[in-house]
Amino acid sequence: MSVNLASQLREGTKKSHTMAENVGFVKCFLKGVVEKNSYRKLAANLYFVYGAMEEEMEKLQHHAIISKIYFPQLNRKQALEQDLYFYYGPNWRNEIQLSEAGKAYVARIHELAASEPELLVAHSYTRYLGDLSGGQILKTIAERAMNLNGEGTAFYEFRDIPDEKAFKNQYRQAMNELPIDQATADRIVTEANAAFGMNMKMFQELEGNLIKAIGLMLFNTLTRRRGSGSAELATAE
Repeated sequence: MSVNLASQLREGTKKSHTMAENVGFVKCFLKGVVEKNSYRKLAANLYFVYGAMEEEMEKLQHHAIISKIYFPQLNRKQALEQDLYFYYGPNWRNEIQLSEAGKAYVARIHELAASEPELLVAHSYTRYLGDLSGGQILKTIAERAMNLNGEGTAFYEFRDIPDEKAFKNQYRQAMNELPIDQATADRIVTEANAAFGMNMKMFQELEGNLIKAIGLMLFNTLTRRRGSGSAELATAE
């Protein structure tokens, strides 16, 4: 039995998507205010999150469901290693730390891999489809805001995916052909909403650093009005 999982995920996570775009850190980012210390802490957290996800997906690459959405060309861990070297220097492995929200996120990925691997589809969708959808816009914002010169944004570059639009269609088709029933699809949508929540908590942790750098007044001005951003930092299309 096939279910239209891609459509169900898109519709079922719309509210979470909007909520994520309205987190203060994300609103500031979308308005071109990106502070380097906050950003590098986010990159460090994402390094651990993608490290966990890619390690588990590789182990599960022959799993009946995970195998269908296992695309190593999506992997971000290596790109994040390049970025962390740029932001922290050659000793970056000893400099970075996983935040409390990051620890909960990583623990959830390992927990699912051991007990309900099919739910990793939700985490793959939420992160990778979001990266592909908003990546180029966010890369441009980050470069301008932090005065970067072609370095520090490898995370947004999918060098092994020449046609991102075609690949996203291929990925959605693969999700729609997963050998799952409606009950499993519902569980995947629920987990995708939980994944959005985990991402939001990571962003919220960074707001203190950002406020310290730009001042509370400017932060409040940038985040006062509710409204959807024009791109996503970590939210799937």
